[in-house]
Amino acid sequence: MSEIKQRASFGTRMGAIAASVGSAVGLGNIWRFPYQAGENGGGAYILVYLLCVVLLGIPVIMSEFVIGRSTHKNMKGALRQLSPKSKVHHFAYFCVIGSIVICSFYSVVCGWVIEYLYQAATGTLAGHTPAEYSQVFKDFVGSPVRGVTWTVLFLVINFAVMLLGVRRGVEGVSRVMMPLLFVILIVFCVNSLMLPGSHKGLEFLFSPDFAALGWDGVVDAMGQAFMSLSLGIAALVTYSSYFSDDSPLMKDAVTIASLDTLVALLAGVVIFPAVFSFGFEPAAGPELVFEVLPSVFYQMTGGYWWAILFFVLLFFASLTSTISLSEIPITFLTEEFKMSRAFATLLCAVVVIVLAALCALSFNVLSGATVAGMNIFSLFDYVGSNVFMLLGGLFTAIYVGWFLHKQVIMDQLAVRGRTSSFDYNYVVQCLRFFAPVAILIILYYYVTA
Repeated sequence: MSEIKQRASFGTRMGAIAASVGSAVGLGNIWRFPYQAGENGGGAYILVYLLCVVLLGIPVIMSEFVIGRSTHKNMKGALRQLSPKSKVHHFAYFCVIGSIVICSFYSVVCGWVIEYLYQAATGTLAGHTPAEYSQVFKDFVGSPVRGVTWTVLFLVINFAVMLLGVRRGVEGVSRVMMPLLFVILIVFCVNSLMLPGSHKGLEFLFSPDFAALGWDGVVDAMGQAFMSLSLGIAALVTYSSYFSDDSPLMKDAVTIASLDTLVALLAGVVIFPAVFSFGFEPAAGPELVFEVLPSVFYQMTGGYWWAILFFVLLFFASLTSTISLSEIPITFLTEEFKMSRAFATLLCAVVVIVLAALCALSFNVLSGATVAGMNIFSLFDYVGSNVFMLLGGLFTAIYVGWFLHKQVIMDQLAVRGRTSSFDYNYVVQCLRFFAPVAILIILYYYVTA
């Protein structure tokens, strides 16, 4: 017990949930989910998504929670303790590499967010036509100096938070940013719903059309339900290792999945009523955030402030996500190689900054450097999402569902000393059967698409 007492931990259950929700909530909630829902049958897509959260998302969250909280160790230490006679603990290296790869390309997009926040605050983002906003974005990503500068600045902020430690850094920032993120979303929702013609955006997002759903929509819903929760690379293993032993894991998992879904739905209510109200076509990804929405905001009353507020919202979502990604290798290095947190943080910062700079340069000076037709950024994106996250989630589901001792799972599901047989069967059966099949379908679909 002395090892656990000396180890860092979250100070409060609320802080633990805020950090975990921050890990899950990211740019995908805002620029990917709403558009996918609208294009794939609206309410029909959302129903499939919710079902996948229940059958795939929450059980895999629980698999990571069980591994982390039962041992209070990083992924390698946890697997070594839970399966001392096997070599399964080497899987931790896969998670560490995956977290670095994802953090590297994701930080480039986060740098874009800071650039646009700066432009919004200085007023230089205003006054363009829709076509000009497209060119503004192309000019920006085509500039090696601007792309690398904002990426590095974002990572400096990220790793400065990591230097503060688990309670003051990870938990402290999450406890501030997550409530503010929800407040900003609600303010935006009220404004969007008051716009003329906003009902068209709500119809695009929520009207159920099962004919438009199709198999592609079902698989996209499964993939979104899985990837939106940042599963597969041990982020929630790491965070749950800081949880207190008396926190109700099932309740926490449901809360985290519910809040992550709520952010995605609110983002849709923010974006599409406004997009339709001003006569724009819905879009997804960078085009939506950096080309379409600036045009929308500056047609609103008080557009200067709405633009700033929106990019502040994106910054919060970005930073809490990269914090969780960064905590994985930092905890691994401090516990497995006995490094100080400061040295481990600086080492990770150097590695990620170098890789992220290469990703940023892949839009300009390194655009000719390709692998299988993908530039460095696209390659990291593809490998991070399709290999590390999906295969990591597959491993975790199978390991906990089929190989981990039943008593370990029951102990972690216990509340006040009692374990619900329903909770146990729900988690284990989903991990054994539904989750592996769903992940393999997603993997096949994404790799062969």
